[in-house]
Order: sequence, then C-alpha cells, then structure tokens
Amino acid sequence: MQINQERLVNEFLSLVQIDSFAGEEREMADYLRRQLTKLGLDVTEDNAGKTIDGSAGNVIARMQGESDKPTIMFCAHMDRVAPGKGIKPIIENGTIKSDGTTILGADDAAGIAAILEAVRAVKEAKIPHGNLELVFTIAEEGGLFGAKALDRKQLEADFAYFLDSNDQVGAIINRAPSHQNLVFTFYGKAAHAGVSPELGINAIKIAAEAIASMNLGRLDHETTANVGVIQGGVATNIVPEVCTVKCEVRSLDPDKLKAQTEHMITTARTSAGKYGTKLDLQLTDCYSAFTIPESHPVIELAVKACKALGITPQIKGTGGGSDASILNSKNLPSVVLGLNYKDAHSTRESVAIADLVKVAELVTAIIEHA
Repeated sequence: MQINQERLVNEFLSLVQIDSFAGEEREMADYLRRQLTKLGLDVTEDNAGKTIDGSAGNVIARMQGESDKPTIMFCAHMDRVAPGKGIKPIIENGTIKSDGTTILGADDAAGIAAILEAVRAVKEAKIPHGNLELVFTIAEEGGLFGAKALDRKQLEADFAYFLDSNDQVGAIINRAPSHQNLVFTFYGKAAHAGVSPELGINAIKIAAEAIASMNLGRLDHETTANVGVIQGGVATNIVPEVCTVKCEVRSLDPDKLKAQTEHMITTARTSAGKYGTKLDLQLTDCYSAFTIPESHPVIELAVKACKALGITPQIKGTGGGSDASILNSKNLPSVVLGLNYKDAHSTRESVAIADLVKVAELVTAIIEHA
C-alpha cells in the first residue's frame, strides 16, 4: 500500500481553495462528483439541500467489491466555518496553514482528501476489498443538516467512519453526548432610563440574575452547560423590555442532561417570577448520545488497521457532536476518526503533511483489513 504524498497534498490544497459554506456547497459537490466519477465510482446526489434551501445535496458514491466482506462507509463534510472564503494555503516546514486572514479548512477538507487518496491507493494497488460507500455531507457546521436528511434506507453500509476530529491520528471516538439548546426570552417593561426608571422593569437584569444562579461550565466528566449569547436592549436611555439568552446543555448521561436542563429552566422561571414578568422558552433536541462498545466490528477493524500501521489506537469519548451522532440515531453504527488538525475554527488552523498521509494510510488499511 503506497500513498502518493504529492497527489494527496495537491488534492487538499485544491479542496481548501473551493469556497464551501453550509447551504453553499454547490462548487464543492460538483468537484467531488467529477473526481469520484473519474475514479469509476457510481455517484449520486440526494435532495438534502432542499431541507435548508441550499445549493447542493449530500454526495454519495459507491465502489463495488467482494460481497463476503462488510460494506463500509467513509464520511466527511463539505462545508466549513467563517472566515473561510478565499483561503490561500501556505506550506511551511511540512505544515499547511492559511495566510492568517482565514481558517485553513482542514476541518473537514483533510477528511475528504484522505478518503479520495485512499480510494486511489486501493485501486492502484488492486487491494481486495468489500463494497465501499463514500458520503460527503452538507451543512455539518450549520447543524448536522446533511446527515439529518440522509435516508438510512438508501445506505447499504454495515458501519461507518466519520473523518472529523482534531484528536490525534489513531483516536477512535466511540462516545458522544446528547445536546439540547435552550432559548430564554425574558420580558420586562420599558421606561425612560433617566426620567422614570422606577416605572420600568429591566429585562437584562432579570436575565442576569437567572444566569448568575445557573450551574455552568464542566459540571462533571459527562456533562457541560453554557450560556453563549445574550441579546437585549436598544439604547442606554431605555430600560430594556426584552432580553434573549441562548444556552446549551450536553451530557453522555440522559438523566444528567434532563436534570441540568430542568435546573436551568427552573432558575429562569424563578428569576422572572421574582419580578412578576413573562418568560418564553424554546427547547430544541439537537442530537442524542451514542456509545459504541469496543467489541463492535467498527472499532475492532479500526484498531486492527492502526496496529498494522504501528499507530497506537485510542478509544475515547468526546464532548462534541458530529454527523456520527445523527447516523447512530438512524441505526448505522458509526465512530469518528482523529485527523490531528490544529486550532480548528480559527485563523491559526493548520495540519501537518505527515498527518494527512497517516490518515490516508489508515483509511486504506481499514479497507484492506476488513
């Protein structure tokens, strides 16, 4: 098995220079369809884009193999976060980074490039393999919408690997939390802040008292909670009438998730009740927790492939969500593989060429050892 490093790097550089945001993946989807078709794969595109009024759907490619082997899916997402338009990649001392004005987009172009190179390596070396299913999703960063729109009945895979983690190469993410979003809208009463403030009720103050009473941050090894956005007021001379607070709760334990969510709701209601004002609540289930046992074939195969390459496998949990969270809820056993890119979602983002090669080798080894 031989990975072509020059080809892999050039592929990655091409990918990051394609502007591709949630709902705006058309150019990336077309590029992938061309590359996959050249490789002789059966390529389709679903209607996931219609669910978010986007320009493209999920790109799905299939490569036929031996029927006595499991059908394996490899998945990466096509979109990226801002600032990710007009990326100018630079190579310095074996590391690829941006020029500092944008992100690099290794999340998740590194995953896409590794999958494409692995397929090329398998075909060139004529490595025996089972059926392969490659899925490149839209709007992962925007809310996992591409994965949510995937039709499980149209997927043939027995299990899946998502290439979408900044953990080191060899990391196998088999646990991830449930995630709920809460939006509290606190109502007060407007009044002139200089002339008659006593006639008003400050909605920001009500929200602040509620937040001050909430347990936030890392609550234990399985549970986190955060207040991320506060919006309220229109001018300094007006007692604010409305304040909106956006929060999240995550936990690997559903009982802990429920308890923390109820705690935050109770705290908000208590604060509003103190002032006799109205409170609106919006609660959204984003995705559910999953745990894949270490004895499952999806993990055993990844461990086997790591050891064949001399990579130390690390089976671990995460506090983040990914497309794997959605596919597990659709009864497709899925884990996330580490890519070892650094400082994702920032203009300092980078990835070592050696890690790009290592990831492509790992995908190839998983295919070979299935």
